[in-house]
Amino acid sequence: QVRLEESGGGLVQAGGSLRLSCKASAFALEDHAIGWVRQAPGKGREGVSCISSIDDSTYYADSVKGRFTISKDNGKNTVYLQMNNVNYEDAGVYYCAGDKSWDCPLHPEYDYWGQGIQVTVSS
Repeated sequence: QVRLEESGGGLVQAGGSLRLSCKASAFALEDHAIGWVRQAPGKGREGVSCISSIDDSTYYADSVKGRFTISKDNGKNTVYLQMNNVNYEDAGVYYCAGDKSWDCPLHPEYDYWGQGIQVTVSS
């Protein structure tokens, strides 16, 4: 059974940094795309970033380009999201999401989802 478990969320000051991690089980990152999707209060889900498995191509939402970096360690079967220069619009629940395909989905419609982890931005 596929399991995606996020960690590293919490409170971060505006302008600060935070690193999210997602440990995958029964889901090999070397074979499947994996990404991060967030949901702010009262808003829909937004695809934040994704990394493919075949060539490690990365994708970012325009709102986070230049500030967030996705990476993965196939040996640890873990994906990371480094969040720098965080702003108030980055607050929300962040979900780790995996796709059956090797490439990232055009829309955040993944096949597998973690429970989500809260990111709160303070002044």
